[in-house]
Amino acid sequence: MRADRIDHIGVAVRSIEERLKVYRDLLKLDPVKIEELPERGLRVAFVSVGDTRIELLEPIAENSQVSKFLETRGEGIHHMAFHVDDIEAAIKEAVELEIVPLTKEAQPGASGTRVVFLHPKSAGGVLIELVEGFH
Repeated sequence: MRADRIDHIGVAVRSIEERLKVYRDLLKLDPVKIEELPERGLRVAFVSVGDTRIELLEPIAENSQVSKFLETRGEGIHHMAFHVDDIEAAIKEAVELEIVPLTKEAQPGASGTRVVFLHPKSAGGVLIELVEGFH
């Protein structure tokens, strides 16, 4: 498995509309897509700058994947995501290297991708997401 690029940087926010004042209004970056992921309790917006995307993550449920993060740390960088061609091979290799995936199988991600997160304790305190599909 080889990551071929940074897919995106995830930023936990309380309000996408409020944060778009920075990304859209100040920096003049157009949101590429805004979508809801009800199974993850999230509303997400992607903005592109060059070849890199920023993913704004807003909770739409109390138990969303960013709710606890926002409670304990406030808004800010949540994770870094790397694109991989074969998510199953990436999960297998992570396990072989004793890097702990948060799920045993890839999960549905935004824009039809398949994703898996790696436990921050396995990656020096950084939550890493591996992404297969879309760019």
